[in-house]
Amino acid sequence: MSNNGSVGESCYSPLVREPLSEEHARQLAGTLKAVAEPARLRLLSLIASRADGEACVCELTGAFDVSDATISHHLKVLREAGLIERERRGTWLYYRVCPETLRTIADVLMPAGAVPA
Repeated sequence: MSNNGSVGESCYSPLVREPLSEEHARQLAGTLKAVAEPARLRLLSLIASRADGEACVCELTGAFDVSDATISHHLKVLREAGLIERERRGTWLYYRVCPETLRTIADVLMPAGAVPA
């Protein structure tokens, strides 16, 4: 106990929400690992930056100086992590961000009681 506090005063503040369980932390770490790679983070940002919230794979491959196969791999990792979803329209694939996954990440990282911007 610190000499600055009164007798019986605790240095711990009360929890205002339940912290992550070990299993949820493991799952979320996998999701965060998917965006820890700069190209995947850029892909996610590029998709989210579109006015309609989605991007055709043809728009994504042209924005990077890597092979189409590399872009496809990165998109697969993001999709498997639940960060994006895809829809086939004819011969094209369209990708959109999964807002519920991003909301989950934000909720975990946002201090309790903070108002999102």
